[in-house]
Amino acid sequence: MRKFINYLKESYAEMTKKVSWPSWDKLQNSAIVVMVASVIFAVLIFAIDFCFQHLMSFIYTL
Repeated sequence: MRKFINYLKESYAEMTKKVSWPSWDKLQNSAIVVMVASVIFAVLIFAIDFCFQHLMSFIYTL
């Protein structure tokens, strides 16, 4: 149990003194970039899926 308590204390000290946290503006900008990239990726996957669906339907109807 002593090792676990020591681990928690060291973790807290590292998170409060050694980690450099981004500013609120940088955090918001990063979140926006991730959301835009996710939407672009989702649209791309949708387009590929749509094309393959119609291609396979065309091939199976031959």
